[in-house]
Amino acid sequence: MADEILNRTGEAFSPEDETQILDVIGRWLERDVVDKVMALEAADEYPHEMVERMKEFGLFGATIAQEYGGLGLPAATYAKIVTTISEVWMSLTGIFNSHLIMAAAVERFGTEEQKRRFLPRFATGELRGALALTEPNCGTDLQAIRTKAVRDGDDYVINGTKTWISNGIEGGCVALLTKTDADAEPRHRGMTMFVAEKGPGFTVSRKLKKLGYKGIDSAELVFGDYRVPADNLIGGAEGHGFHHAVGGLELGRINVAARGVGLANAALKEATAYSQVRETMGKPICQHQAIQLKLGDMATRCHAAKLLTEFAAKAYDSGERCDMEAGMAKLYASEAALENATECMRVFGGYGYSTEFPVERLYRDAPLMCIGEGTNEMQRIIIARQLIARNPV
Repeated sequence: MADEILNRTGEAFSPEDETQILDVIGRWLERDVVDKVMALEAADEYPHEMVERMKEFGLFGATIAQEYGGLGLPAATYAKIVTTISEVWMSLTGIFNSHLIMAAAVERFGTEEQKRRFLPRFATGELRGALALTEPNCGTDLQAIRTKAVRDGDDYVINGTKTWISNGIEGGCVALLTKTDADAEPRHRGMTMFVAEKGPGFTVSRKLKKLGYKGIDSAELVFGDYRVPADNLIGGAEGHGFHHAVGGLELGRINVAARGVGLANAALKEATAYSQVRETMGKPICQHQAIQLKLGDMATRCHAAKLLTEFAAKAYDSGERCDMEAGMAKLYASEAALENATECMRVFGGYGYSTEFPVERLYRDAPLMCIGEGTNEMQRIIIARQLIARNPV
């Protein structure tokens, strides 16, 4: 049975497995998702039934090692899953991607005890969460965070606010970046990350309203004298939180790139299909050179974004440092999605502005990817710095 492969453990991964996984997910999207997206998105309603199905598929453990109950998928396969789902509804991928960035922080940097305690629960989706980095006055410059953690016996007491946290409402925990030494120089040496489960002092202050990316919950979280056990300090030692956060963002940027590929593909498919049935001046608009120029550029962007994303995912799988590759993929694929969504709307004309078609949703979702997981302006800086570092004169 094809479904069974998504819940296997202890078996080596093969290309045949990848084909089966993508087939299972593709059939699920066609059967249970595509016809419900517009209503859920319009209502900004959390897709509980779809999340339960993704739990059954094992997607919340997609990149978690099999020894901890996950699927142990390579990033290259994971990226293809994200692309496939994003072609139908990008919001679904954010629900498990944010969770898997948190899981990656624990798996890559946590103690063995922390891995055994948290990763199996993460893998099943029993305990879901996200990475809590951003604050009201701190986005790209993570070293400027103000959330403080102070040691008190066997606990740390945490005070501060985090914002734009995916899964903040429906999830049960976050990987929480804090300052444990406000006077440290350089500043990143004073940063520490915890696995913070919901409890007294951990408050969801509000659900944030968004232009697009509906369905997934984005929240502002307030920590008021919130106590977290010292055993939840990722890695067991203070001062490494910035490194943990940045390390997890490599996978996050590959995910955003894969989303960009999916959304760019969706825009191309919509535009290609519509251009063959819409007629002006006695012929389908796909026969007009102006439309052909748009479709040609859109198709080229899709393919280039796909190749960059595959390249970054393979670099991640090899264990190499891949912030430059992930940055390139994220930069190009997100811009490709935005350009394709815009061109798709122009191909549709007035109908592209109507909520009766998915085009306007693609147009609203696309800008997020140019901002999330590090702005594209920052990606350009990361790429340039790595380029220089790797090519010294």
